[in-house]
Amino acid sequence: MKPGVFTQLYIQLVFAVKYRDRLLNDDIREKVFSYMSGIVTNSKHKSIIINGVSDHVHIFLGLNPNLSISDTVRDLKRSSSIFINENKWFKSKFQWQEGYGAFSYSKSQVDNVYNYIQKQEEHHKKTTFREEYIDFLKKFEIEYDKKFLFDFFN
Repeated sequence: MKPGVFTQLYIQLVFAVKYRDRLLNDDIREKVFSYMSGIVTNSKHKSIIINGVSDHVHIFLGLNPNLSISDTVRDLKRSSSIFINENKWFKSKFQWQEGYGAFSYSKSQVDNVYNYIQKQEEHHKKTTFREEYIDFLKKFEIEYDKKFLFDFFN
């Protein structure tokens, strides 16, 4: 950071396991999310919370303005895929699906976003990932073409 530069940028990232496979089971999820938190911290972002369910992840961070969101997602996906594959938790190669969502929040919303991400398992007992993701796009008034959304298989 340069002297005299002050920022407060809160971003929620959302992305899915390739083919929306439910690979992030309870046995490895905490290890993967902890590893991802390390990637966030090593990139000089502030890791606030990382959580999700077996087929997708939510990452809430305080953004380091010296790194772009797209570079951050690329590094997160790349490094976490290598970590997962080196641990040989799956017979086939683990991959993240292409694309991601990035949503910005104000300081006053931090607690609500944190609580929402913390309760992902509970949330997805009632709502599919597709419904959740499209809800984000609508709430943030993001125009989208359905053909460019994640591959949803439910």
